[in-house]
Amino acid sequence: MLELKQLSKSFSGQTAVNAVSFSLEKGEVLGFLGQNGAGKSTTMRIVAGVIEPDRGDVLIAGHSIISDRREAQRHLGFLPEGAPLYPDMTPRDFLNFLCAAHRIGRKDCKTAIERVIADARISDVMSKRISALSKGYRRRVGLAGALLHNPDVLVLDEPTDGLDPIQKQAVRALISRMAKDKAILISTHTLEEVPAMCTRAVVIDRGQIIADGTPTELAARSKDGLEQTFIDLVARQETNA
Repeated sequence: MLELKQLSKSFSGQTAVNAVSFSLEKGEVLGFLGQNGAGKSTTMRIVAGVIEPDRGDVLIAGHSIISDRREAQRHLGFLPEGAPLYPDMTPRDFLNFLCAAHRIGRKDCKTAIERVIADARISDVMSKRISALSKGYRRRVGLAGALLHNPDVLVLDEPTDGLDPIQKQAVRALISRMAKDKAILISTHTLEEVPAMCTRAVVIDRGQIIADGTPTELAARSKDGLEQTFIDLVARQETNA
């Protein structure tokens, strides 16, 4: 469903992503872990077709994000870092705009909007301007937009950022419900999210993958669990550098 092939990207001579490769199958939820600046968001923006890699490619449902971008993006739902939205729109305006962008017909658009309103739990803010919404609600509106066209692959950059504990639990439950029909890539720096949502975890540091396994496998590397494993892996990478 999703395949990253030797992705590399530099900015002003500084390497952000260095030969990153992994694949994701239907039914998998992969937690993409790393410190700030490790290369997570750059990798996800390349996957979504927002920026071009210097080298490598991404296949989404078999379509290249470089040579067949439009078709690849039809199969992709992307929630970027910060969930950028149109502040003067209401959530309903925004979702109708996305329906038009995805060429979803009026009848199907209404059904799709009703579905994502329920999934993202945003019914009580649908008529408010996005600029007036809290960070948590803006995040949930962005998530609704990513889900609107029912994509095969979801790429979610910090999907629970800004949410309260009850909202986080609801998003985790939603991801669990969707997981059997999709491949889902989730970037997070909150390690407690990983065993709660993910079937697999990849750790990136300084643009390179330094670990790949199930949350249980990674946690077992340290007697103190996943958090200590993560700290040890990053420290080892810095020592080697």
